[in-house]
Amino acid sequence: MSAAAAAIKTPLGMDQVRKACAFIQQHADAPITLARLAEYVNASPYHFQRVFTRLVGISPRAYQDALRAGRFRRGLREGVPVTGALYDAGYGSSSRVYERQPTGGMTPAVYKRGARGVEVTYAIADSPLGRLLVAATPKGICSVKLGDRDQTLERELRQEFPAASITPNRTDLARWVNAILTYLNGRRPHLDLPLDIQATAFQWKVWRYLQSIPYGETRAYSQVARDIGRPSAVRAVARACATNPTCLVIPCHRVVGKDGSLTGYRWGVERKKKLLSNEK
Repeated sequence: MSAAAAAIKTPLGMDQVRKACAFIQQHADAPITLARLAEYVNASPYHFQRVFTRLVGISPRAYQDALRAGRFRRGLREGVPVTGALYDAGYGSSSRVYERQPTGGMTPAVYKRGARGVEVTYAIADSPLGRLLVAATPKGICSVKLGDRDQTLERELRQEFPAASITPNRTDLARWVNAILTYLNGRRPHLDLPLDIQATAFQWKVWRYLQSIPYGETRAYSQVARDIGRPSAVRAVARACATNPTCLVIPCHRVVGKDGSLTGYRWGVERKKKLLSNEK
């Protein structure tokens, strides 16, 4: 790029970030430098890195790692041998798999056995939407649920992590529980909390997009599909929303029908209606 061209770089916005995400997805199995990405969207590397991280929630490097990790985990779930899954996902060697920890801090073998031995703690609190359960591993929040009865929430958590060691711990989770309650009370429009969740690359793409929807706004399922570059994947977008393991932190309630109808919500349409009403 010439000095003149470099001098007229345009302000970086969501469109350029989406363009960069699409480029990373297309080249997820190849080395991508920050300089190459920044040049692709006509921005300086420092500015690109800062804006991308703010809008997407993770760095460009971490985004590429997430795409590879999703592909790797999907291969394991489908029964592909570890060696085949790691090369299919774009890892150059087995050491890279353990270095990047694509299964959320667990080794591939542990992940394939259902996260046996992983420690999960949880806390349940009262909220404007009923009972709120927040669960976490040492790396971050792994589950957020809403319901009416503590016993039901606890049972669902154990079904979600059948091989993990699960114990209550309100003290260590207090700051994250309080952050979510503050958000529900309208005093914190954005939840930027650490997550430790398992996902395919497509789910990650949908969920990161959901986190970019401004507080008080909604998007149609079809619009989400178009904006992530998969206009024909409306049903897949709906499935990604329905399987979101950390409601509120990933605001799947901000996705509605094309006509504005609330459609379904895993935690009840009335809760979705109240959430959107409070945000507006």
